[in-house]
Amino acid sequence: MNWKIPLSNLDYDETEEQAALDVLRSRWLTMGERTQQFEQEFAAFLGVPHAVAVSNGTTALHLACLAANLQPGDEVILPALTFVATAAAVRYTGATPVFADITSLDDLTLSPADVEKHLTSHTRAILVMHYGGYLCDMPAFETLAQKHGLKLLEDAAHAPGASLHGRAAGAWGLAAAFSFFSNKNLAVGEGGMLTTADQTLAEKLRHLRSHGMTTLTWDRHRGHAWSYDVSGLGYNYRPTEISSALGLAQLHKLESGNQKRRDLTALYHRLLREQIPQVGLPFQAHPGVSACHLLPILLPPGKQRPAFMESMKRRGIQTSFHYPPIPQFSAYGSHSLADLPFTRQIAEREVTLPLYPTLTFEQVQEVVQAVGESLMEQV
Repeated sequence: MNWKIPLSNLDYDETEEQAALDVLRSRWLTMGERTQQFEQEFAAFLGVPHAVAVSNGTTALHLACLAANLQPGDEVILPALTFVATAAAVRYTGATPVFADITSLDDLTLSPADVEKHLTSHTRAILVMHYGGYLCDMPAFETLAQKHGLKLLEDAAHAPGASLHGRAAGAWGLAAAFSFFSNKNLAVGEGGMLTTADQTLAEKLRHLRSHGMTTLTWDRHRGHAWSYDVSGLGYNYRPTEISSALGLAQLHKLESGNQKRRDLTALYHRLLREQIPQVGLPFQAHPGVSACHLLPILLPPGKQRPAFMESMKRRGIQTSFHYPPIPQFSAYGSHSLADLPFTRQIAEREVTLPLYPTLTFEQVQEVVQAVGESLMEQV
Protein backbone atom coordinates (compact mmCIF):
# COMPACT_ATOMS: atom_id res chain seq x y z
CA MET A 1 0.00 0.00 0.00
CA ASN A 2 1.18 3.52 -0.77
CA TRP A 3 0.90 5.10 2.69
CA LYS A 4 0.43 8.84 2.99
CA ILE A 5 2.34 8.66 6.28
CA PRO A 6 4.18 5.35 6.81
CA LEU A 7 5.07 3.93 10.20
CA SER A 8 8.81 4.29 9.52
CA ASN A 9 10.98 5.58 6.72
CA LEU A 10 14.66 5.48 5.80
CA ASP A 11 16.78 8.60 6.18
CA TYR A 12 18.87 7.79 3.12
CA ASP A 13 20.43 10.07 0.51
CA GLU A 14 23.45 10.16 -1.78
CA THR A 15 25.73 9.47 1.20
CA GLU A 16 24.51 5.89 1.50
CA GLU A 17 24.44 5.50 -2.29
CA GLN A 18 28.09 6.54 -2.53
CA ALA A 19 29.06 4.30 0.39
CA ALA A 20 27.59 1.25 -1.34
CA LEU A 21 29.10 2.21 -4.68
CA ASP A 22 32.55 2.60 -3.13
CA VAL A 23 32.35 -0.98 -1.82
CA LEU A 24 31.30 -2.32 -5.21
CA ARG A 25 34.19 -0.52 -6.88
CA SER A 26 36.63 -1.87 -4.29
CA ARG A 27 35.77 -5.45 -5.37
CA TRP A 28 35.87 -6.56 -1.71
CA LEU A 29 32.38 -7.47 -0.54
CA THR A 30 32.85 -9.67 2.51
CA MET A 31 33.89 -8.58 6.00
CA GLY A 32 36.93 -6.29 5.77
CA GLU A 33 38.24 -2.82 6.53
CA ARG A 34 34.86 -1.05 6.48
CA THR A 35 33.54 -3.53 9.02
CA GLN A 36 36.54 -2.86 11.25
CA GLN A 37 36.01 0.89 10.93
CA PHE A 38 32.30 0.54 11.70
CA GLU A 39 33.10 -1.47 14.84
CA GLN A 40 35.64 1.08 16.03
CA GLU A 41 33.40 4.09 15.43
CA PHE A 42 30.33 2.41 16.94
CA ALA A 43 32.28 1.51 20.09
CA ALA A 44 33.61 5.06 20.35
CA PHE A 45 30.12 6.51 19.85
CA LEU A 46 28.76 4.47 22.76
CA GLY A 47 31.85 4.83 24.91
CA VAL A 48 32.43 1.08 25.16
CA PRO A 49 35.74 -0.76 24.65
CA HIS A 50 34.64 -3.35 22.09
CA ALA A 51 32.07 -3.72 19.31
CA VAL A 52 31.66 -6.80 17.09
CA ALA A 53 29.63 -6.51 13.89
CA VAL A 54 27.39 -9.39 12.83
CA SER A 55 24.85 -10.25 10.17
CA ASN A 56 21.69 -9.17 12.04
CA GLY A 57 20.22 -8.45 15.44
CA THR A 58 19.09 -12.02 16.07
CA THR A 59 22.57 -13.42 15.54
CA ALA A 60 23.83 -10.72 17.91
CA LEU A 61 21.36 -11.93 20.55
CA HIS A 62 22.38 -15.55 20.00
CA LEU A 63 26.06 -14.73 20.46
CA ALA A 64 25.23 -12.68 23.57
CA CYS A 65 23.52 -15.74 25.04
CA LEU A 66 26.54 -17.87 24.12
CA ALA A 67 28.72 -15.27 25.83
CA ALA A 68 26.77 -15.96 29.02
CA ASN A 69 27.55 -19.67 28.60
CA LEU A 70 23.89 -20.65 28.73
CA GLN A 71 23.20 -24.37 28.74
CA PRO A 72 20.20 -26.72 28.58
CA GLY A 73 18.44 -26.61 31.93
CA ASP A 74 19.34 -22.96 32.56
CA GLU A 75 16.63 -20.31 32.85
CA VAL A 76 16.81 -16.75 31.55
CA ILE A 77 14.31 -14.11 32.65
CA LEU A 78 13.22 -11.66 29.97
CA PRO A 79 10.17 -9.53 29.15
CA ALA A 80 7.07 -11.08 27.63
CA LEU A 81 6.64 -7.76 25.79
CA THR A 82 9.40 -7.96 23.20
CA PHE A 83 10.03 -9.28 19.70
CA VAL A 84 10.19 -13.06 19.54
CA ALA A 85 13.90 -13.03 18.63
CA THR A 86 14.75 -12.12 22.23
CA ALA A 87 13.32 -15.42 23.45
CA ALA A 88 14.43 -17.42 20.41
CA ALA A 89 18.07 -16.53 21.06
CA VAL A 90 17.77 -18.05 24.54
CA ARG A 91 16.23 -21.21 23.11
CA TYR A 92 19.03 -21.57 20.55
CA THR A 93 21.36 -22.37 23.45
CA GLY A 94 18.98 -24.95 24.92
CA ALA A 95 18.15 -22.67 27.86
CA THR A 96 14.56 -21.83 28.84
CA PRO A 97 13.06 -18.32 28.58
CA VAL A 98 11.03 -17.25 31.62
CA PHE A 99 8.70 -14.32 31.03
CA ALA A 100 8.29 -11.40 33.42
CA ASP A 101 6.02 -8.37 33.42
CA ILE A 102 6.76 -4.78 32.44
CA THR A 103 7.04 -2.05 35.08
CA SER A 104 3.72 -0.23 34.57
CA LEU A 105 1.45 1.30 31.95
CA ASP A 106 3.71 4.36 32.07
CA ASP A 107 6.97 2.39 31.72
CA LEU A 108 6.90 -0.52 29.27
CA THR A 109 10.35 -1.81 30.16
CA LEU A 110 11.05 -4.96 32.17
CA SER A 111 10.16 -4.76 35.87
CA PRO A 112 13.06 -5.51 38.27
CA ALA A 113 10.57 -6.39 41.02
CA ASP A 114 8.75 -8.91 38.83
CA VAL A 115 12.02 -10.40 37.61
CA GLU A 116 12.99 -11.06 41.23
CA LYS A 117 9.70 -12.92 41.76
CA HIS A 118 10.61 -15.30 38.91
CA LEU A 119 14.08 -16.22 40.19
CA THR A 120 14.73 -19.92 40.81
CA SER A 121 17.76 -22.10 41.47
CA HIS A 122 17.98 -22.58 37.67
CA THR A 123 18.14 -18.86 36.79
CA ARG A 124 21.44 -17.99 35.14
CA ALA A 125 20.82 -14.67 33.40
CA ILE A 126 18.56 -11.66 33.00
CA LEU A 127 18.00 -10.42 29.45
CA VAL A 128 16.56 -6.91 29.47
CA MET A 129 15.09 -5.16 26.44
CA HIS A 130 15.14 -1.36 26.15
CA TYR A 131 11.60 -1.00 24.80
CA GLY A 132 11.07 1.80 22.30
CA GLY A 133 14.53 3.25 22.94
CA TYR A 134 13.99 3.82 26.69
CA LEU A 135 16.49 2.18 29.02
CA CYS A 136 15.36 -0.26 31.66
CA ASP A 137 16.16 0.49 35.30
CA MET A 138 19.71 -0.71 34.80
CA PRO A 139 21.08 0.20 38.25
CA ALA A 140 18.37 -2.00 39.77
CA PHE A 141 19.18 -4.83 37.38
CA GLU A 142 22.91 -4.50 38.09
CA THR A 143 22.20 -4.82 41.81
CA LEU A 144 19.86 -7.76 41.25
CA ALA A 145 22.35 -9.60 39.02
CA GLN A 146 25.21 -9.06 41.47
CA LYS A 147 23.10 -10.14 44.45
CA HIS A 148 22.16 -13.46 42.84
CA GLY A 149 25.29 -14.12 40.79
CA LEU A 150 23.52 -13.77 37.43
CA LYS A 151 24.73 -12.67 33.99
CA LEU A 152 23.13 -9.43 32.75
CA LEU A 153 22.50 -9.14 29.00
CA GLU A 154 21.00 -6.26 26.98
CA ASP A 155 18.69 -6.41 23.99
CA ALA A 156 19.45 -2.88 22.78
CA ALA A 157 17.85 -3.27 19.33
CA HIS A 158 15.72 -0.15 19.94
CA ALA A 159 18.31 1.93 21.72
CA PRO A 160 21.49 2.97 19.85
CA GLY A 161 22.36 6.38 21.25
CA ALA A 162 20.11 6.10 24.32
CA SER A 163 21.57 6.49 27.80
CA LEU A 164 20.76 6.53 31.50
CA HIS A 165 22.79 8.45 34.10
CA GLY A 166 25.29 9.25 31.34
CA ARG A 167 25.90 5.58 30.51
CA ALA A 168 24.90 4.30 27.09
CA ALA A 169 22.66 1.41 26.24
CA GLY A 170 25.09 -1.37 25.45
CA ALA A 171 27.48 -0.40 28.25
CA TRP A 172 25.76 -2.06 31.22
CA GLY A 173 25.67 -5.83 30.85
CA LEU A 174 28.13 -8.58 30.06
CA ALA A 175 27.19 -8.14 26.40
CA ALA A 176 24.59 -6.18 24.44
CA ALA A 177 22.95 -6.82 21.08
CA PHE A 178 21.91 -4.15 18.57
CA SER A 179 19.80 -4.51 15.42
CA PHE A 180 20.19 -2.51 12.21
CA PHE A 181 17.02 -3.77 10.52
CA SER A 182 15.35 -1.44 8.02
CA ASN A 183 13.00 0.16 10.57
CA LYS A 184 15.66 0.83 13.20
CA ASN A 185 17.26 4.16 14.12
CA LEU A 186 20.46 2.98 12.42
CA ALA A 187 19.23 1.03 9.41
CA VAL A 188 21.20 -1.04 6.90
CA GLY A 189 18.55 -3.60 5.89
CA GLU A 190 20.03 -6.53 7.81
CA GLY A 191 22.84 -6.06 10.29
CA GLY A 192 23.71 -6.13 13.96
CA MET A 193 26.36 -5.38 16.56
CA LEU A 194 27.53 -6.74 19.90
CA THR A 195 29.19 -4.59 22.52
CA THR A 196 31.15 -5.64 25.60
CA ALA A 197 33.75 -4.29 28.02
CA ASP A 198 35.48 -7.68 28.21
CA GLN A 199 38.42 -8.00 25.78
CA THR A 200 38.62 -11.79 26.09
CA LEU A 201 34.91 -12.08 25.43
CA ALA A 202 35.16 -9.75 22.42
CA GLU A 203 37.80 -12.01 20.88
CA LYS A 204 35.63 -15.06 21.56
CA LEU A 205 32.68 -13.36 19.84
CA ARG A 206 34.84 -12.52 16.82
CA HIS A 207 35.78 -16.20 16.48
CA LEU A 208 32.21 -17.40 16.98
CA ARG A 209 30.82 -15.15 14.23
CA SER A 210 33.20 -16.64 11.66
CA HIS A 211 33.16 -20.43 12.05
CA GLY A 212 35.52 -20.37 15.04
CA MET A 213 38.40 -19.44 12.70
CA THR A 214 41.50 -17.81 14.14
CA THR A 215 42.21 -15.69 11.04
CA LEU A 216 39.90 -14.16 8.45
CA THR A 217 39.80 -14.04 4.68
CA TRP A 218 40.63 -10.33 4.97
CA ASP A 219 43.77 -11.13 6.99
CA ARG A 220 44.93 -13.58 4.34
CA HIS A 221 44.08 -11.16 1.53
CA ARG A 222 46.38 -8.59 3.13
CA GLY A 223 49.13 -11.16 3.51
CA HIS A 224 48.94 -11.20 7.31
CA ALA A 225 48.27 -14.94 7.44
CA TRP A 226 48.27 -17.90 5.10
CA SER A 227 46.27 -20.46 7.11
CA TYR A 228 44.02 -20.71 10.16
CA ASP A 229 42.95 -22.89 13.02
CA VAL A 230 39.35 -23.55 14.10
CA SER A 231 39.33 -23.08 17.86
CA GLY A 232 35.74 -24.16 18.50
CA LEU A 233 32.26 -24.54 17.07
CA GLY A 234 31.39 -21.32 15.30
CA TYR A 235 28.78 -19.80 13.01
CA ASN A 236 28.61 -17.83 9.80
CA TYR A 237 27.28 -14.62 11.36
CA ARG A 238 29.52 -12.23 9.43
CA PRO A 239 28.32 -8.90 8.02
CA THR A 240 29.02 -7.74 4.49
CA GLU A 241 31.14 -4.73 3.59
CA ILE A 242 28.08 -3.10 2.00
CA SER A 243 26.09 -3.33 5.23
CA SER A 244 29.05 -1.99 7.21
CA ALA A 245 29.53 0.89 4.77
CA LEU A 246 25.84 1.75 5.07
CA GLY A 247 26.20 1.43 8.85
CA LEU A 248 29.01 3.97 8.91
CA ALA A 249 26.95 6.44 6.89
CA GLN A 250 23.97 5.91 9.18
CA LEU A 251 26.10 6.14 12.33
CA HIS A 252 27.20 9.63 11.32
CA LYS A 253 23.51 10.63 11.14
CA LEU A 254 22.42 8.81 14.28
CA GLU A 255 22.64 11.52 16.91
CA SER A 256 20.93 14.14 14.74
CA GLY A 257 18.29 11.59 13.77
CA ASN A 258 17.70 10.65 17.39
CA GLN A 259 17.33 14.31 18.33
CA LYS A 260 14.71 14.78 15.61
CA ARG A 261 12.89 11.76 17.03
CA ARG A 262 12.99 13.32 20.51
CA ASP A 263 11.61 16.61 19.19
CA LEU A 264 8.82 14.81 17.32
CA THR A 265 8.01 12.72 20.40
CA ALA A 266 7.74 15.85 22.54
CA LEU A 267 5.36 17.36 19.98
CA TYR A 268 3.26 14.19 19.84
CA HIS A 269 2.97 14.12 23.62
CA ARG A 270 2.01 17.79 23.88
CA LEU A 271 -0.64 17.61 21.16
CA LEU A 272 -2.10 14.35 22.44
CA ARG A 273 -2.29 15.68 26.02
CA GLU A 274 -4.02 18.83 24.81
CA GLN A 275 -6.36 17.36 22.23
CA ILE A 276 -7.02 13.74 23.28
CA PRO A 277 -6.25 13.47 27.01
CA GLN A 278 -7.98 10.08 27.27
CA VAL A 279 -5.12 8.51 25.28
CA GLY A 280 -2.40 6.98 27.44
CA LEU A 281 1.18 8.16 26.86
CA PRO A 282 3.92 5.89 28.22
CA PHE A 283 7.39 7.23 29.02
CA GLN A 284 6.43 10.88 29.59
CA ALA A 285 8.52 11.06 32.76
CA HIS A 286 11.15 8.46 31.92
CA PRO A 287 14.67 9.32 33.11
CA GLY A 288 17.69 9.40 30.86
CA VAL A 289 18.02 10.16 27.16
CA SER A 290 15.88 8.06 24.85
CA ALA A 291 16.61 7.00 21.28
CA CYS A 292 12.82 7.40 20.72
CA HIS A 293 12.62 4.42 18.41
CA LEU A 294 8.87 3.96 18.90
CA LEU A 295 5.91 6.23 19.65
CA PRO A 296 3.55 4.04 21.67
CA ILE A 297 0.10 5.17 22.81
CA LEU A 298 -2.57 3.36 24.81
CA LEU A 299 -6.11 3.43 23.50
CA PRO A 300 -8.78 4.28 26.09
CA PRO A 301 -10.27 1.19 27.75
CA GLY A 302 -13.08 -0.29 25.69
CA LYS A 303 -11.84 1.00 22.33
CA GLN A 304 -11.27 -1.69 19.72
CA ARG A 305 -7.74 -1.64 18.34
CA PRO A 306 -8.51 -3.37 14.98
CA ALA A 307 -11.25 -0.83 14.23
CA PHE A 308 -8.97 2.04 15.24
CA MET A 309 -6.10 0.83 13.07
CA GLU A 310 -8.43 0.27 10.11
CA SER A 311 -9.73 3.84 10.49
CA MET A 312 -6.17 5.18 10.50
CA LYS A 313 -5.45 3.07 7.42
CA ARG A 314 -8.37 4.66 5.55
CA ARG A 315 -6.74 8.01 6.24
CA GLY A 316 -3.46 6.74 4.74
CA ILE A 317 -1.66 6.52 8.07
CA GLN A 318 0.17 3.31 8.94
CA THR A 319 0.11 2.10 12.53
CA SER A 320 1.27 -1.05 14.29
CA PHE A 321 1.49 -2.54 17.78
CA HIS A 322 4.54 -3.68 19.74
CA TYR A 323 4.24 -6.52 20.54
CA PRO A 324 2.03 -9.57 20.67
CA PRO A 325 3.30 -11.03 23.99
CA ILE A 326 5.56 -14.01 23.33
CA PRO A 327 3.76 -16.40 25.75
CA GLN A 328 0.67 -16.18 23.54
CA PHE A 329 2.40 -17.60 20.46
CA SER A 330 1.65 -21.23 19.70
CA ALA A 331 5.39 -21.99 19.53
CA TYR A 332 5.61 -20.93 23.18
CA GLY A 333 2.60 -22.85 24.43
CA SER A 334 -0.01 -20.08 24.21
CA HIS A 335 0.16 -19.32 27.93
CA SER A 336 -2.21 -17.10 29.87
CA LEU A 337 -1.04 -13.61 30.80
CA ALA A 338 -2.92 -13.71 34.10
CA ASP A 339 0.28 -13.30 36.13
CA LEU A 340 1.54 -10.50 33.84
CA PRO A 341 -1.22 -7.87 34.31
CA PHE A 342 0.55 -4.89 32.78
CA THR A 343 1.67 -6.88 29.75
CA ARG A 344 -1.89 -8.13 29.30
CA GLN A 345 -3.27 -4.57 29.23
CA ILE A 346 -0.59 -3.37 26.82
CA ALA A 347 -1.35 -6.35 24.57
CA GLU A 348 -4.92 -5.11 24.24
CA ARG A 349 -4.46 -1.34 24.11
CA GLU A 350 -1.04 -0.36 22.67
CA VAL A 351 -0.79 1.24 19.21
CA THR A 352 2.43 2.52 17.65
CA LEU A 353 2.24 5.77 15.67
CA PRO A 354 4.58 6.88 12.86
CA LEU A 355 7.98 8.16 14.01
CA TYR A 356 11.14 8.75 11.97
CA PRO A 357 13.60 11.64 11.44
CA THR A 358 12.11 12.85 8.16
CA LEU A 359 8.58 13.07 9.60
CA THR A 360 7.46 16.72 9.68
CA PHE A 361 5.72 18.62 12.46
CA GLU A 362 2.78 19.10 10.09
CA GLN A 363 2.53 15.34 9.59
CA VAL A 364 2.55 14.81 13.37
CA GLN A 365 -0.38 17.22 13.62
CA GLU A 366 -2.17 15.26 10.89
CA VAL A 367 -1.58 11.97 12.70
CA VAL A 368 -2.89 13.37 15.99
CA GLN A 369 -6.00 14.70 14.27
CA ALA A 370 -6.55 11.29 12.69
CA VAL A 371 -6.19 9.62 16.11
CA GLY A 372 -8.97 11.81 17.50
CA GLU A 373 -11.25 11.22 14.52
CA SER A 374 -10.64 7.46 14.57
CA LEU A 375 -11.51 7.25 18.27
CA MET A 376 -14.67 9.27 17.70
CA GLU A 377 -15.86 6.73 15.14
CA GLN A 378 -16.21 4.20 17.98
CA VAL A 379 -18.47 6.39 20.14
